[in-house]
Amino acid sequence: MSPFMKLAGKAIARESITREEALSVLRSDDGEILEVIAAGHRVRRHYFGNRVKLNYLVNLKSGLCPEDCGYCSQRSGSQADILKYTWLKPDEVLSVTAAGVAGGAKRVCLVGSGRGPTDGDVERVSRTIEAIKERHPDVEVCACLGFLSDGKAERLRQAGADAYSHNLNTARANYGNICSTHDFDDRVDTVTQAKAAGMSPCSGLIAGMGERDEDLADVALALRELDVESVPVNFLIPFQGTPLAGEWRLTPNRCLRILAMVRLVHPDVEVRVAGGRELHLRTLQPLALYLANSIFLGDYLTSEGQEGHLDLKMIEDAGFVVEGAGERTLPEHRFGDVRSRKRGAGTDLPANA
Repeated sequence: MSPFMKLAGKAIARESITREEALSVLRSDDGEILEVIAAGHRVRRHYFGNRVKLNYLVNLKSGLCPEDCGYCSQRSGSQADILKYTWLKPDEVLSVTAAGVAGGAKRVCLVGSGRGPTDGDVERVSRTIEAIKERHPDVEVCACLGFLSDGKAERLRQAGADAYSHNLNTARANYGNICSTHDFDDRVDTVTQAKAAGMSPCSGLIAGMGERDEDLADVALALRELDVESVPVNFLIPFQGTPLAGEWRLTPNRCLRILAMVRLVHPDVEVRVAGGRELHLRTLQPLALYLANSIFLGDYLTSEGQEGHLDLKMIEDAGFVVEGAGERTLPEHRFGDVRSRKRGAGTDLPANA
């Protein structure tokens, strides 16, 4: 049995793989790539079968962000040729959302640029969430609005947000190399707040920013420690007009090794192959489905993606099926620790004290 299949066995048994084991996947050579994919696919198949969850991005507010994240086309000082506009109205969002839902999207991701939402922004987005839920009651809504504070997470949850997305992006040790206007702990704090408010935590990484293998392993392990439920794996889109415009280090096989490592570290959560897959996986895009159980349908925030009908054809041709709205994404055991209270106040049984 290959060492990678042994790691798959550990992952299926829900035994945490170590930092050294994660690094061994990243440092495998191209001659071992099929073994790596097979190991990751064994885990993916065990927990998620042949289902692929479709997510659809709606950029509510584009550009003009005050933060200086080096990878971002919307950053302060960006010269990237992108759309810039202020908040979309709920009816505009509903119109855009309809296309994604018609294409099979199970989750709509509402994203707004900026450091974090004001009270007015939260009210505006809450109305949009409520409008989507009224029109598409079976569709999950994920918000991504930057840093949260002052009860804003609770307000979004009350409006109907099912999840909140806020990527860690890279390891703590590397964070200062990509951003100076906030730090790693700021991001951890927002993920923690979202989770405490009852929203499903979605947080992932960006590969291809000049990071080391150790950084990729460390951010994957940090996400595991936060117990996130969805891990988007982005591959840098090196926009002209941003500090990382010249970063073109990724190869298709490198991307597949990264996805396999994330799958083995996070065996039973949603792993999403996200932005940049078209640029860096290229003709090997379908192989990502053997590792990730989730993708974005169509376009991204400021860049165009593969045409939606080609995404659907890719899924079909590779032998996978689109996950239905009524199907639960995460495996049953992820919910097994939740027990309804049957003792104490309101019952005849003594309280737990």
